[in-house]
Parts: sequence; C-alpha cells; structure tokens
Amino acid sequence: MKSANKMNRKVRATAVRAESTMSYEELVDKIGAEWERGRNNSIRAVNIEYVQTKWRIGRYIVEFEQHGSARAKYGTGLIDRLAHDLTARHGRGFSRSKLIYARLFYIAFPKSATLSHLLSWSHYLEILKVSDPLGQKFYALECARSNWGVRELRRQIGSSLYERYALSRDKEGVLKLAQHGAEPATPTETLREPFVFEFTGINPVKRYTEKTLEERLCSRLQDFMLELGKGFAFAGRQYKMLIGASQFKVDLVFYNWYLKCFVRIDLKRKGVTHKDIGQMNLYLNYFAAEMSAPGDNPPIGIVLGSVRDQVVVEYAMRGITNHIFVSRYQLYLPDKEQLRRELAYAIEAEEGKKRADKRKTI
Repeated sequence: MKSANKMNRKVRATAVRAESTMSYEELVDKIGAEWERGRNNSIRAVNIEYVQTKWRIGRYIVEFEQHGSARAKYGTGLIDRLAHDLTARHGRGFSRSKLIYARLFYIAFPKSATLSHLLSWSHYLEILKVSDPLGQKFYALECARSNWGVRELRRQIGSSLYERYALSRDKEGVLKLAQHGAEPATPTETLREPFVFEFTGINPVKRYTEKTLEERLCSRLQDFMLELGKGFAFAGRQYKMLIGASQFKVDLVFYNWYLKCFVRIDLKRKGVTHKDIGQMNLYLNYFAAEMSAPGDNPPIGIVLGSVRDQVVVEYAMRGITNHIFVSRYQLYLPDKEQLRRELAYAIEAEEGKKRADKRKTI
C-alpha cells in the first residue's frame, strides 16, 4: 500500500514539474483554447435547445389547431391572439411572424429525430422559405453534410440548386435527391442544369473572353467549388499535355474523391461545337492512359458553354464511350418559376413516356 502511494506521489510530482516547464505563451494558448472549446460547446448546446424549442412550439400550435372545437372557437385569429397574449405575459420573442415560422417548422419537419444539431435556427428559417417540401428536405440534408454557413445556404437556394440538380434526373432520381442529398455515385450525378456563375461579377451583356471567365472562377475558387458540388479538389488550370508532336491545354482540372477520378472542364464563351466534344474525347483518352493512378475510375470531361444545341451534342457524342457531358452555364441567378415549370414539364414528359411504353407492352 505504501509503495502504491509513493508511486502516485511520484506521478503527481512529475505532472507538476511538466506543467511548471510551460512557457507563458503556452499558458496563454492553453487557456485560450480551453475557453474557445467551452464557448463553442455552450453555443452548440444552446442552439440545439433553441431549435428544439421552436419545434415544440410549432407542434403545440398545430395540435391545438387540429382539434375541431378549438379551431372553430379561435378561427384564423389564433396566431394573432397567441402573439398578443404571449408577448403580454413573457415580453419579446413571440411576434406573429415568429409563431408562424415555428408552426411551419413543425409542419415541414414533423419528426424531431430528423432535425440536425448542425443547423441553427437561422439555417432553418432560410430552408422554410423554400416552397417545395422535397426541396426543403434536400437543402436541410445538404446544408448539414456540407457544413454550409447561412450565407452559403442562402446562395444555394437563391441559385435554385435543388431545381437545377433535379432537372438532370428522372422522377425517381428527384425523390432520391430529397431523401439522400447530392452525393454523386455516378458521373451523371455531378451535373446540374445550368451551372450558375453569378459570383464572378461578369456582366453577361458586355463582351468577355474565356480567359476572363477562367480567371474570375479561379479567383473565387471557393465559390466555384461550392457550385461544382461535393468531392471536388482543385488540381490545376491550363493543364499542359504533350500528345505526339502537339501540345494541348485544358482549362481546369479537378479530382473528385467521391467518384475517384479526374474531372476536366473546358469553358466556352458561346455554344459548344462538335470539335469541342472531339477535343475533350482526346484529352480523356490521354488522361486515362497517362495520368490516372491504379484504382482510379475513368476520367470525366465537362464542356461548359453559354449555349447548348442538343441536336449537335447528340450527333457529336455518338460512338464516344468516354464520360463526356455538355452543360450550360449562366452568369446570373436563374428564374425560379421558370425552372420549376421546366422540372414539372420534364417529370410529366417522363410519366407520359412510361405510359406510352406500358401501352405498347399490353
């Protein structure tokens, strides 16, 4: 017993000596790091409880509304009366708009287990402004997974990210998008229609060059990669390739660690031609043979133009086995209503095709 106590005293003495050798700067750093950790944990705990409180308030309002007699008694003036009485009793924090958003919050996310502790109430306020329930689920999932701040989330909603992703998928793909987010499992799932580069600040009315576009994208690389989607790591620009006796350059090269392959991007100020597609095919053949590491998947090529002629693209792509995609970009935020109409039309066209195919088999 005595030997054990003696050993413990030695251990404590060693610890004290180690602490005593700490410099003043190390002490300041250690205290500062501990304070930051404690503050962040406190903020996180308060945020989780605040979001849960908003959810419970919304649940109480909705459950009260669902009782017929109570609903008949208070009618549509329930929120107004609640705002008045709660403010009189508890002070600020119970305005009409805050109660409305709490109610909408519960309706949009009726299961508290689906709420993310990574999202603040400010995040959820932005998500609740999205009218499509599938879009709400998509943004909540993507925001938590990608660790977007409120500014990034607002930008993605403003650029109609959900609708643009959905336009490149069938109906089942749209539902999957809302349930699982936008983790690309196949090359096609890296696409959206169109890509939006409003952050470059380029005026689409004035003349600009491909070099200007590339420079602006690279100067705002964080915004550019946010627009490209998940898993992209920047590998280089104006990448040189010596093929035979000729030297070629591709505008931008990325690596996508979800897809485990290189992604090459060529920028075109105007429309994409058959020559652009053929040239990208050449680049991908070279990259697959010379640059890809063992275990990499075949490289992907994306040709971005401000205009896309679908007929030219279809004929130019015939016989090509490489993963080449042609997509549009634009330098301004898209019209949300137009995108929604296009999405509804695309889903209806797909349903019509399925009905027609079903009739043929009968």
